[in-house]
Amino acid sequence: MIIVRLFVNLVILAVEIGAVAGVAWLGWRYPLWLAAAAAVIALGAGLALEQARLKNELGFYFGRSAEKLSFIGSAVALGEAMLKALLAGVVTLVTFSGTDAGRLQTIAIVFGVCVFAGSSLLRRLSITFGANPSRWGFFRLGAPLGLLYSAALAFLPHPSTADITKRLFFDTPARPSLAQASELLFVLKQKFDDIVVSMLGLFVPPDAAKVLGVLVSVNMLTGFAIAVFAVAIAEVVRQLEEAGPG
Repeated sequence: MIIVRLFVNLVILAVEIGAVAGVAWLGWRYPLWLAAAAAVIALGAGLALEQARLKNELGFYFGRSAEKLSFIGSAVALGEAMLKALLAGVVTLVTFSGTDAGRLQTIAIVFGVCVFAGSSLLRRLSITFGANPSRWGFFRLGAPLGLLYSAALAFLPHPSTADITKRLFFDTPARPSLAQASELLFVLKQKFDDIVVSMLGLFVPPDAAKVLGVLVSVNMLTGFAIAVFAVAIAEVVRQLEEAGPG
């Protein structure tokens, strides 16, 4: 029985790794499709989870009148789910769009590693503490995964002001394509992060400024998109584990 369980665990791990690799590959090759998937997952999961959360929270805000105001919870849940779906889709699309093939490949790898870290953490929380992967991951995992992603991208080379000026005025057409616009946006984000670090360096030591720069980087937003896929994969893994032998 132990051997069977070990084999099942290996199969489940292979499925998890395969799903993560599939997400990273899809983003690398077909960013629009991955962005659509992120939006759909965030909308579907978000609507159900937001409704469940607000159902419990309305009593805190409205007391005995909560039952009469249940329509407010439904409306707010729908609005928040739609906004988060839009955010997940746009962030995913911008993350994987660009013209630098080497950079996009690196981003796909980092994105995949972060998704695997998130799904593995949710799996461990589910096994050890009985945590619900969807609820915990959707509401709590975006920030730490964004931090992990931001820290990894901090090691990418940052363009100089001259490079950005050349790209902005000479290399980017008046009506850029999505890939060209995303590439320009990426280097501008890097420059913005550099400026933030320089400003922080006026108040704290340089090393501390770099650490704080990772925390406030625009790349932190990608953590929510990563969390969406980590939650989806963790839920699949949980279903497989529950269906397997005890």
